[in-house]
Amino acid sequence: ANAQQRGKASYYSKRATGARTSSGILLHNDSLVCAHRTYPFGTKLLVRNLTNDKEVIVTVVDRGPYKKGRIIDLTYAAAEQLGMITKGVVAVEVSVYPDKGVPYALDPETLPEIDFEEHEIANTNDDYNAVWTKQKNDTKELAQNLIKEDKNAVISTQSSAVKKTQTTAKKRTATNTKKKRR
Repeated sequence: ANAQQRGKASYYSKRATGARTSSGILLHNDSLVCAHRTYPFGTKLLVRNLTNDKEVIVTVVDRGPYKKGRIIDLTYAAAEQLGMITKGVVAVEVSVYPDKGVPYALDPETLPEIDFEEHEIANTNDDYNAVWTKQKNDTKELAQNLIKEDKNAVISTQSSAVKKTQTTAKKRTATNTKKKRR
């Protein structure tokens, strides 16, 4: 069960645009962000207006509000979505929004198609084109072999070089570990 908090919501004045928030980012009226006293910065919250049932999802970037009875300060854009602009302060229910990533599982039987961008070559020298085609095919084969070895590999093919980025934590060698301070 998701913990819910009920109280009053207010919104930042449009003049607050450009002000630095407690998290360090600059506030903007059009952003769907909020101030909350206790939730960690970056937490996504679902805010429901209890008078009209309108909802908005906002991200905590600031601390506050500090006025008694208020539990959240919203940007103008978030307040607009909740339909609270004319009232200014409304009763709301706030709960943590479950930020589920997009699930994706690679089918072990199929390899993803790797799209190598082809560029027109200004010099039409046939020897140059032959070398380019061979390098491109070798690069594609190397990338596909890396994917076969490690299904979690992230392959980057920038600047005609294939780089494998490690995505899972593996055993660290003694040279990679830092000595503990005493």
